[in-house]
Amino acid sequence: MLSSASNRVLTFTLQFSSSLKFSPKTHIDYRPGSLHSSIMSSASRSSPREALLDDSGCGGPITLEEWQRWGCVSPVPAMVNAVIQDLKLLENNIDAHMVFGGNGGKLQGDFKIQEDKKHRAKYETLADSDKKFQFYSARQIACRLLGSRGYLCQKCWLPMEDCMCSKVKPSSLWHGIKFWVYMHPKDFLRQNNTGKLLWQVFGVQAATLCLYGISEDEEIMWNAFKDAGKAKVWCLYPNHNNAPKTVQDAFSHQSSADMECAYSLTNKDRPLNFVLIDGTWSNSAAMFRRVKEQAKLAWGEEDIPCISLASGASAMHKLRPQPSWDRTCTAAAAISVLAELQLLPECSTHGLDKQAEAVEDALVVLLEVLTTRRLRMGRSITRKVRHSRDIC
Repeated sequence: MLSSASNRVLTFTLQFSSSLKFSPKTHIDYRPGSLHSSIMSSASRSSPREALLDDSGCGGPITLEEWQRWGCVSPVPAMVNAVIQDLKLLENNIDAHMVFGGNGGKLQGDFKIQEDKKHRAKYETLADSDKKFQFYSARQIACRLLGSRGYLCQKCWLPMEDCMCSKVKPSSLWHGIKFWVYMHPKDFLRQNNTGKLLWQVFGVQAATLCLYGISEDEEIMWNAFKDAGKAKVWCLYPNHNNAPKTVQDAFSHQSSADMECAYSLTNKDRPLNFVLIDGTWSNSAAMFRRVKEQAKLAWGEEDIPCISLASGASAMHKLRPQPSWDRTCTAAAAISVLAELQLLPECSTHGLDKQAEAVEDALVVLLEVLTTRRLRMGRSITRKVRHSRDIC
């Protein structure tokens, strides 16, 4: 997320009411360092670290308790543990330790070279394209889990010394809404990911993580969608094949075509499900295709309702480059839909504006913590300097 290649997917322009605009809560005096210092500090973003043992004191598989402490709600994915077992076997066979470093807990050193050969060979033996896809996702997640043990806080995904958990105030999300953060494996455990803020604020039952390519996660999400019905599932994604509807179009009583869906917002037993595709802009197209494929299996047609939000750049745009200034982050998209629903008469009594403010406050905390960390490491906090570096 910290590189210019990590362009976020949700490309909407938020126009908050004055009470919900991102307030300038972060005030930091900054004197840009030289371009050379930015480059050098970038090259050493995180010191190499060996994989730590698990909670039981051995290098065994991921336990359910450990898995769910990272924000997951599914059973431990079988393929993730299979990948971890293969990594441990390779470690024993070549008498070399797994070493991780950099963003996302990437393997480094001689072990990386040997593991790269082995996982590529295994990938080629998988004849089924879906199995290849699941193996790719499982390997990404397994490496991130092993590389983050003892280094990242399991709740906020920040280095222990920068943990922000005590600064985040929890809030209850109205029972008529449920968020699904459909996350690409490369965004799992990323420090500047904003989708994680939703379950930090609302809890994992109100804002649920679903990892792209992990069958256990996707099964939980799609079982919930089938139970709710297609009319209760909306994807926050700019579907160019079918014109996305605005919140006003989709849920206002003034839209006769969607009266039934508007009334359904009051159904306590079946919340409205909003899917937030949480991945880079380049990865999002494949993620949305998978959503459509699953929709066809569930309902006989791949067309899934999409919502377009009226929005502007989020606070995180200061640190994390987007393709353009009108594109925003996952948390800001959630804030937008809550703010726009609050304006509808049928939703105005549910306190959605306060819930949006709770996410905004958490977003500001994340921005402040990441900014402080970057300054401490001698790294640039402005888009201009970072883009100049990338050009070089």
